[in-house]
Amino acid sequence: MSSDFAKTRAQFHLPEGMIYLDGNSLGPLPRGAAARVARTVEQEWGNMLITGWNKAGWMDKPMRVGDRIARLIGAEAGHVVMGDTLSIKVYQALASCLEMNPTRRVILSDTGNFPSDLYMAEGLCRTLGPGYTLKTVAPEAVLEAIDDTVACTMITEVDYRTGRKHDMAAITARAHDCGALAIWDLAHSAGAFQVELAACNVDFAVGCTYKYLNSGPGGPAFIYVAPRHADVARPALAGWQGHAAPFDFDLSYRPATGAERMRVGTPPILQLAALEASLDIWDSVDMADLRAASLALTDRYIAGIEANCPDLALATPREHTQRGSQVSFRHPQGYAIMQAMIARGVIGDFRAPDIIRCGFTPLFINAADVDAAVAIISDIMQNSLWDRPEYKTRAKVT
Repeated sequence: MSSDFAKTRAQFHLPEGMIYLDGNSLGPLPRGAAARVARTVEQEWGNMLITGWNKAGWMDKPMRVGDRIARLIGAEAGHVVMGDTLSIKVYQALASCLEMNPTRRVILSDTGNFPSDLYMAEGLCRTLGPGYTLKTVAPEAVLEAIDDTVACTMITEVDYRTGRKHDMAAITARAHDCGALAIWDLAHSAGAFQVELAACNVDFAVGCTYKYLNSGPGGPAFIYVAPRHADVARPALAGWQGHAAPFDFDLSYRPATGAERMRVGTPPILQLAALEASLDIWDSVDMADLRAASLALTDRYIAGIEANCPDLALATPREHTQRGSQVSFRHPQGYAIMQAMIARGVIGDFRAPDIIRCGFTPLFINAADVDAAVAIISDIMQNSLWDRPEYKTRAKVT
């Protein structure tokens, strides 16, 4: 399969005059999504009402859609299930790992991890009581910090601020050698490049779909459970959708077989419909082609900015093996610079304290977009166009 990125670009709604470099935070609208959601609303919800759970296959969507995502993350069929939020899935994975490794009480993560993951770990440790602790180290120190006190590692494969990519295979192997389990957060990996969960022998993985996978704001998360754990892991959040027979209405919980036990609440059918429209585009994408195009775009952007904006300091690794599909530069006035970029139609985002972050998704971003963005950013920096009061007033969302 060979990817045609001009064709995939045409399948997204991109506002005229906008260079959208924020698909790593919220993916753009697939052109087919509105019709797909409308069909779900009008024909299924409207005409079928509650019978849609059977007639339209709503009840099976979490596993069916999970199988479509499995290809993008190197997972076995039947071991990815959709639903709830990423934080919920992080909690489920952590709780399962701690129960499966009962003689240990340390969760190991890194200081570059997304705060919500760390908050969930802290909260779980407080719930479980004395002795349970979250240990964080610098991203570069994770491998050497894994020892025989660690119950599980919880690592986001690509650092949300810098775009630095962890070595999934090496960290997972080290965890297993030390008797620990490995959890991976794929928030900035799924759809950015080919992930290889099965090949890396990962225990659990979680991810969201509203970034590179374009399911829309608040789109559902997913969780992967390795086959060897699928009938062993006990979900701490034992929702009725994860029951072996939800409509038996048992008063006691019996987990479903396999990954389906990680279902919690009623699946978000409308958001899953939007995600299906995006996955129709993804079905035509070869992940090796995607990675090659992504690296070419990020290389081009780095070279252009460094040649024209000496005041911006690169925060993202230059080495391809250590880079996701985003590029970050540092500047003390990063927030104001990003607001000036947005005012000129280059949409990225700011991450405290000083990160100017842009994501590069070959499905809808090309070399011409990169060159145009570089030209605008260069003008902003060379002429200090960011130095205006209106660009320095913080909005609620940055």
